[in-house]
Amino acid sequence: MDFKLELVQLTIPEDANVIVGQTHFIKTVEDIYEAIVTTNPSMKFGIAFNEASGPRLIRFDGNDEELINVAIENAQKIGAGHCFVIVLKNGYPINIKNQLQNVQEVVGIFTATANPVQVVVAESEQGRGILGVIDGFKPLGVEKQEDIENRKDFLRKITKYKR
Repeated sequence: MDFKLELVQLTIPEDANVIVGQTHFIKTVEDIYEAIVTTNPSMKFGIAFNEASGPRLIRFDGNDEELINVAIENAQKIGAGHCFVIVLKNGYPINIKNQLQNVQEVVGIFTATANPVQVVVAESEQGRGILGVIDGFKPLGVEKQEDIENRKDFLRKITKYKR
């Protein structure tokens, strides 16, 4: 059996984040939509879901036309059945990750990030599947005391984190 590998570079608008995951049912789009708006009503987002059987359409929803279109574009480029892509603004993946993982149809999440993302896709005669993702860049070194202090200061600014 032959197959090929492809790296798919995702489009992520400025000041946006992307979540890529795997799911298994046509109701995914509606349930993810509800999970997001009931958790963070001010979040702007677009969702796209690739069906793996039946009409094999890209199902979509969201509350921001640009983000919906980017989610659809990314789902098309990935082309793997049962994957979903969420593109979001006015919030972070951490704000909705637990709720997404509790959506019955969601099997798993490959990435949730604002970093550049490449999706590793395998293609066979049957179809396409996500093997994993390349999220951001490789490390440049190990943090020093100044880096630790900067990290903690940053966390305090964005989350009221205390330690």
